[in-house]
Amino acid sequence: MPDILTRRQREVLDVILKYISENGVPPTLSEIRDAMGISSLRGVTDHLDALERKGWLERTGTKGAARCWRVTTEEAPEPEQLAPFASLPLVGTIAAGIPITAIEHVEEHVAVPLALTGNATECFILRVMGDSMIGDAICDGDLAILRAQSTARSGDIIAALIDDEATLKHYVKIGMRIELHSSNPIYAPIPIQHENTRILGKLVGLMRPYS
Repeated sequence: MPDILTRRQREVLDVILKYISENGVPPTLSEIRDAMGISSLRGVTDHLDALERKGWLERTGTKGAARCWRVTTEEAPEPEQLAPFASLPLVGTIAAGIPITAIEHVEEHVAVPLALTGNATECFILRVMGDSMIGDAICDGDLAILRAQSTARSGDIIAALIDDEATLKHYVKIGMRIELHSSNPIYAPIPIQHENTRILGKLVGLMRPYS
């Protein structure tokens, strides 16, 4: 019995099965990328490698060759073989330090365990840059999982858009004043001016790639 698939991996497998059914051969990496809306061929190969490890695909040629995959079973995964994951959009890079220009397009979709989202579906991912949140163990390169919302409570860690630039900070109320605070003491608080600032979401989880 092949191993459990994430929903995104199942979607890739479905694309391959459909293409083989219609064309008699497996799709190329570029065809899978275009069908899935994945931004890079590396993202496609990561999914294919995972499907191979889990026993759903078998390589029939050298690595990197076109149409070199064979589906080991045409049976659709049972519901229990689908892990409780959500496919969330990675929408760009967010500054944890000096704000940088926000990237407004989806780079790719990332499979995220629902346990990291609190079962919330309206979530997105931003890549952290810098060290201003290091006191909260949020490091450069981390993937910040945020629940989309436009309000926050004092103390929440939020993604805020200041003019056209995004940053990850603590939302802090001091009397009638609102500031964004880092957890690295070398960075000064950022006062909030409502006319040029909006809250994008609240931090609900964090993922850290080690490669």
